[in-house]
Amino acid sequence: MSIVTTDRRPALLDAPSNLGLRPPAEGVVPGCYKAPWALRDAGLLERIGASDAGAVVPPRYVATWEPGDGVRNGQAIARYARRLAERLAEIRDAGRFPVVLGGDCSILLGPALALRRAGRYGLAYLDAHSDFRHLGNSPHVGSAAGEDLALATGRGDGYLTDIDGLRPYVRDEDVIVLGVRDEEDLRDFSHTGIAYVTDPRIGGLEAARKVLVRDDLDGFWIHVDADVLDPSVLAAVDSPTPDGLDAAGLVSLLRGLLDLPGAAGLQITIFDPDLDEDGSQAAVLVDILAETLAA
Repeated sequence: MSIVTTDRRPALLDAPSNLGLRPPAEGVVPGCYKAPWALRDAGLLERIGASDAGAVVPPRYVATWEPGDGVRNGQAIARYARRLAERLAEIRDAGRFPVVLGGDCSILLGPALALRRAGRYGLAYLDAHSDFRHLGNSPHVGSAAGEDLALATGRGDGYLTDIDGLRPYVRDEDVIVLGVRDEEDLRDFSHTGIAYVTDPRIGGLEAARKVLVRDDLDGFWIHVDADVLDPSVLAAVDSPTPDGLDAAGLVSLLRGLLDLPGAAGLQITIFDPDLDEDGSQAAVLVDILAETLAA
């Protein structure tokens, strides 16, 4: 394993893209683009002692879409992935540890592209859902936030999966999915090399170490969809799913992953401030991230 040395101090970067989600209702724009503002307003920057890396502003969200159109906002997502990848490369070249505030899960394509340009990297994917829809297991594709893991592993149209001829950004055998709780989602991983653990409290870190800490990998990225948490802890997401992690469980898992050699950065996605009117759930998420990252 060849690991870029950093001082591990976080650099907070906003990636407020909602391009990968369908509208939650007619005429309504997905609210997850507000998440970076809500988390910063709840004190995240100061709580984790981060430097401020600013924001990468996404292209305009277009709500209109019909089956057969391909991925919703697909060309805009590809442009955004390039810009996000460039900014992340700058942060990492400066020796900082990027913490990216999404936005929806489609922002994964930015870090995946950045790290693919740098070498061979793995992925720890913490999510209640597989996000693995593609034409091999679905009659059509639509919203990239439900397809980003498929896209990152090379399944889908080339304008998203083969930017700069780098398909796949992450190889199947370099991915571990932690927290998926739907049996139908898990069937999507059959006949792939993707590893998964449904309850990461039971053997999750050991399985992650086996996948992510190898001599042929240069490190790994950590994706955290807020819906990996149980709705009793945090329900302000587009698809809350029962039987998730509690706050302490997520902190323990993230600390364990960050302690593994090669952690290259972390992103948090899908938190929707429109579903958190009093800001209490933003405060919970900030507490979790602060307890994970402040040291």
